[in-house]
Amino acid sequence: MLGNRPFRRLILGLAVSYVGDGMSFVAVAWLAIQLAPEATAGLWVGGAVAAYTLPGVVGALAFGRRLRRLRAERLMTADCVVRAVFLGAVPLLWLAGALTLPLYVALLALSSLLHAWGVAGQYTVLAELLPQERRLAGNAVVGSLNFAAVIAGPAIAGVLVTYVSAALVLGVDALTYVFLAILVALSRLPRSGQVFVVEEGAGGGFALLRSHPELLGLLALTWFFNFSYGPVEVALPLHVTYDLHAPGTLLGLYWTLFGVGAVLGGLAVGALQRSPLWPVLIAIVIGWGLTLLPFGWDSVPTTVTVACFALGGAIYGPFVALSMTLMQAKSPPQHLAAMLAARSAALLTASPIGTALGGPLSTALGPRLTISVSGVATLLLGIVASVLLLARRRSQ
Repeated sequence: MLGNRPFRRLILGLAVSYVGDGMSFVAVAWLAIQLAPEATAGLWVGGAVAAYTLPGVVGALAFGRRLRRLRAERLMTADCVVRAVFLGAVPLLWLAGALTLPLYVALLALSSLLHAWGVAGQYTVLAELLPQERRLAGNAVVGSLNFAAVIAGPAIAGVLVTYVSAALVLGVDALTYVFLAILVALSRLPRSGQVFVVEEGAGGGFALLRSHPELLGLLALTWFFNFSYGPVEVALPLHVTYDLHAPGTLLGLYWTLFGVGAVLGGLAVGALQRSPLWPVLIAIVIGWGLTLLPFGWDSVPTTVTVACFALGGAIYGPFVALSMTLMQAKSPPQHLAAMLAARSAALLTASPIGTALGGPLSTALGPRLTISVSGVATLLLGIVASVLLLARRRSQ
């Protein structure tokens, strides 16, 4: 695949933008903590993290008629431009002393309006570039790059938010999207016209998913998995700040080691290629839930929770590539793009809703217990999915 020049150029741009997003894992929450009063920090952190992704669902529905006929690479470019403009405004306003909490959340929300279309465009371009037998490898490469960025991004951001400013980190993220837009413009991507991102509109994609129970079940499992993970993004920085009284470098270490584990797990996806995909996906859900349970005990040392988070990354690593490959294999080829777009729009709601819930939960239960509760919810999800899978196989 690396001999495919357009694919090679595309993953270079994606890798750089993923590093920027990895930096934002730390910076979005950290800047909200710096701007917010301590009594309401949990609520503002939850709102900021949710605003960074959740409005993409609104954009998927509101702009569907205008954007669904655009080619995949143009959707990617539009998303990059919107991200760059509104994220780039954050450090400028911060330097001018005009950045307030409501304005900060509003800029994050505007930056994510077209992100559902951008993600759908990415996977549609991959579907156009690669033959079906190489899509698992392509998904694994992109997923591994994403997780590798979680190694570099938070590590860089942890230093920058401690010694420079979280606002400037978001400015760097904006520049990475400019770089991706330039590479997309320079790349010779397929123009066959055979695959469109939302061939039948968002509603058509959801209708197609409803007509395929297995894919609808896969979407439900992925949605609730991401939802139960959402509170962790809010609770973890609060846990580092208020429970452990540690600097931003520790938060960066958590996410960096998670990324190391996820890259190793993603690289192992080839060993799982011959395994039945559904049991492996459910085992990943259960394993991730187990790694979060130690956060709930005060007596557990920080080194143990850091190690558990790294192990959780290794367990989670293959999930994205395996679930995407299962969907690509089971979807009718002529409807693949529409179903991917519907999947992207649906999943954009999962983690942000969970993160929005993470603010009140962290305020009511405390950050440490909130992370543990997230693990319990994930375990229950895996158990329910196991029971449903067994029932389905017996009925067949």
